[in-house]
Amino acid sequence: MRVKRTEVDMAEGDMTPMIDMTFQLIAFFMVLINFAQTEANDNVVLPNSRLVKPPEAPLEFPIILHVGADGRVFLGGDDYTAETLRLGLDRELAVIRAEGKSVSDANVVIRGHKDVAAGEVQEIIRVCQDSKLENFALRVKEDRS
Repeated sequence: MRVKRTEVDMAEGDMTPMIDMTFQLIAFFMVLINFAQTEANDNVVLPNSRLVKPPEAPLEFPIILHVGADGRVFLGGDDYTAETLRLGLDRELAVIRAEGKSVSDANVVIRGHKDVAAGEVQEIIRVCQDSKLENFALRVKEDRS
């Protein structure tokens, strides 16, 4: 009598959860990279300071203004001057109000180029104050020497 030989099929694992996790990680890192880019601008080289202290707590509603050496202001990927900055600030404040917060909850973070004139930064602060913004922070690079 002949015995039939049966071949055992190898069990294959379900790849769906692994593929799903891979896509979630890709999405996570894409979002992370976008947040990191809002904190940096190639046109701005921060000045050094030995007195710099890191913030005690993260800012809840930061409005980040990048000020180039020529006085141009970059906000959310758009280019403004001190005279036209109010348009960009109004757009940012509309978002804050839409979230049910007040203007006083916003924090203006000014990242000024090391060669920008102090008067330019003062003018930007004045424009922000005209828009009822009250909280300001200046960013510098820590000098470890």
